[in-house]
Amino acid sequence: MNKNSVPLDYANSLMYELEKAFWDERGKGARFRMMNVGQQYYTEKVKPLLQSNDIDDILEKIKGVLQSEGITAGISFSREDKLLKVTVKGCLHRPVEDRMLAKGVEPFTCVPANLIVLAIEEKLDLPAELAEIKVAEDGCHLTLVIFEKRPRLG
Repeated sequence: MNKNSVPLDYANSLMYELEKAFWDERGKGARFRMMNVGQQYYTEKVKPLLQSNDIDDILEKIKGVLQSEGITAGISFSREDKLLKVTVKGCLHRPVEDRMLAKGVEPFTCVPANLIVLAIEEKLDLPAELAEIKVAEDGCHLTLVIFEKRPRLG
């Protein structure tokens, strides 16, 4: 093992324990504290690639980073008005979600979704929120809501 790498099982085990402890402390409120998980990764890996304000281009750049880094095997997107539907396949963090589900806790955070929310909020100046995570055999099905532009005072 390279001294600069950490075994994935170890990292996912720690992620699970942190998520579970946070859930035990905050319950459903934990979800709203986890939206910025991945901020540093976004700043270093995703943000430099975002040149366009086109949402489809932004999504494709995020997909490219996640796939090239081996975080996901594939991502697909569809939009319905204010809803962004995302399917994440082969996510290396899936074991964390499976363990949470085994404890009766619905998944409440997703790094790929967080990267998308961070990009939409920063590049498009639109509030966005992860509304739902459905874990299925073929991957995780995410629903994100993209809200209207925030009103500005003064």
